[in-house]
Formats: sequence, structure tokens, C-alpha cells
Amino acid sequence: MARSIDYGNLMHRAMRGLIQDVLRQVAETGLPGEHHFFITFDTRHPEAQLADWLRARYPEEMTVVMQHWFDGLTVEDEGFAVTLNFGDTPESLYIPFDAIRTFVDPSVEFGLRFETHDEDDDEEEDDDPGDIEVAGDDVPRKDAEVVSLDSFRK
Repeated sequence: MARSIDYGNLMHRAMRGLIQDVLRQVAETGLPGEHHFFITFDTRHPEAQLADWLRARYPEEMTVVMQHWFDGLTVEDEGFAVTLNFGDTPESLYIPFDAIRTFVDPSVEFGLRFETHDEDDDEEEDDDPGDIEVAGDDVPRKDAEVVSLDSFRK
């Protein structure tokens, strides 16, 4: 029997379940209003599927934008598949929920950031792998600088 309750992992599962529910709703009814998502994920995750040229360009992590055009969104228990447009070239991706590092909807100033279990030890402030942050209005501006694909897609 466990000696303590692993609240960090329980929170991670709950927040990934929230993302799963949101994406299922979007798959069924589309993006409502001004909602759109910036999703950063670990491209090294063994279950992540993306084109070789995308993996070469983003060898550690990649941020994708689901906003104006996306197709074939399917949501499964372990992850989701979607086709996005990269410079007028549609590319299919499969992103496991466990690979997601951040999920941001700037239209409503909502964001989630997941700390991974295998982060480098040089991150002194976040050594606890169970940490999770539910972000407020500062996250969209912070994460926006990471997103370089939005201008690449146009």
C-alpha cells in the first residue's frame, strides 16, 4: 500500500481529462466563438506521431495552434489526432495527452502547464514532478513567444 497520496499525478490525470473533454466537444461541434488553442507537446514522446521534417525542425517540443483551420480531429483515451496546415501543406499529427506540456486558450485567459517527471535537475524552482499550474492572464502572453508556427502557417 502507498505511504502517501500522490496528488500531483492525480491532478495531472484530472487536467488531461479536462483537455480530453474539451477536444471531444470541439471534435463534435467545432470551436465556439473566439476560442483557440496553443498546445505545446514533447516531440520526443514515444507515441507522438508527426512528419519527419517537423520532428527534425522541433526535436524537443513543438507548439501547434488550433484556430482557423484544422481537420480530422479525433480524440481517444490516450491522445488525439488532428491535421493542421503548415505553409499550405496539411500534416497529420498524433499527440498523446501525456506528451502535452502546456494547453492555452488565450481567448478566455485559460492555461495549464504540466511539469514532467524527467525534467532536468537544473530547474531548481520546480523539482517536484507533481507540480501543476493553472494559469491566469499572464500565460497567453508568456506562451505566445514560443509559438512560431502561427506566422509559418500563413
